[in-house]
Amino acid sequence: MLGKITRLFVIKTRLEAFLIIYALALGAVERGSVYLERFPGLGGKLLFLACTGAVFMAGGKILDCLKFEQAERERGATTAAE
Repeated sequence: MLGKITRLFVIKTRLEAFLIIYALALGAVERGSVYLERFPGLGGKLLFLACTGAVFMAGGKILDCLKFEQAERERGATTAAE
């Protein structure tokens, strides 16, 4: 039962990854807009850029990990077939 629940939190496809990245981006832009209101000027703009930049880094890492996991599965499938 616990295994079924944990599988819900595993990103399996690129579509799931893009949906998660989109959700992260929405949250980052919302948080960045709060920073722009709270800290007018250069400080708010830098914090806004930090929020959105973090999404780019996290999104890249998620997509890289998906490629790595797919390659590992293929490597394991070919090894098991031999």
